[in-house]
Amino acid sequence: MKIVTWNINGVRARIGNLLHWLQEANPDIVCLQEIKTLDEGFPRMEVEALGYNVETLGQKGFNGVAILSKLPFDEVNRGLPGDDADDHARFIEGVFSTDKGALRVVSLYLPNGNPITEDRKFGYKLAWMERLERWARERLELEEPLVLAGDYNVIPEPVDARFPENWVNDALFQPVTRQAFRRLENIGFTEAVRATTDAAVYTFWDYQAGAWQKDNGIRIDHLLLSPEAANLLAATSIDKHVRAWEKPSDHVPVAVELKLAAA
Repeated sequence: MKIVTWNINGVRARIGNLLHWLQEANPDIVCLQEIKTLDEGFPRMEVEALGYNVETLGQKGFNGVAILSKLPFDEVNRGLPGDDADDHARFIEGVFSTDKGALRVVSLYLPNGNPITEDRKFGYKLAWMERLERWARERLELEEPLVLAGDYNVIPEPVDARFPENWVNDALFQPVTRQAFRRLENIGFTEAVRATTDAAVYTFWDYQAGAWQKDNGIRIDHLLLSPEAANLLAATSIDKHVRAWEKPSDHVPVAVELKLAAA
């Protein structure tokens, strides 16, 4: 089973790229971030025509997450618990039936956090990561395959940036940010890409200063696997070529393949 995360950076602006990629890559489950539309504005009919079920948590103009799945949804949960005042559309969980029981997949869009001098930005990012850790600890107790897929806005290690020295004052590369990410791993998650390669690979290239042409990238899109999911890990891949398409997102799809099949 192929599960993919992709920050689409505006689903309506990039619907052509999305549909082309869905037919090319043929994923089973896709976690989208930054759909940047209300639920009713999502191009549902076009995606459903390719055989996908669609669930969204939209927001006008920014944020917004979605899960597209060839498998029917058994359950959908919207919003990360722990802060009733948080109205950002950043978290959606789907539950599916497989030949090995329930599979849980989350599409998440972690706050950027910049500038680090503003607590309402950086403090919100760190608080969101703490909430995610609390939620994840509870889900791990279910002992089910769980995939936390999304744009984490975290550069875990220096190897994950072409020029790490350029990011030392950025929220994505702060020591406390990276520590929060490691805490997630340490409670029992495996970071799929790093479990399969030590190479310097990237998932994001800024639109500015010729970053794509110079391969000045960073790796901030991750798939974290529960122990039960990690035991099923077969392969990972990054569809880097998508960044060269016309009107691209600044992120590219990142995939994990698990030894699972639909029930």
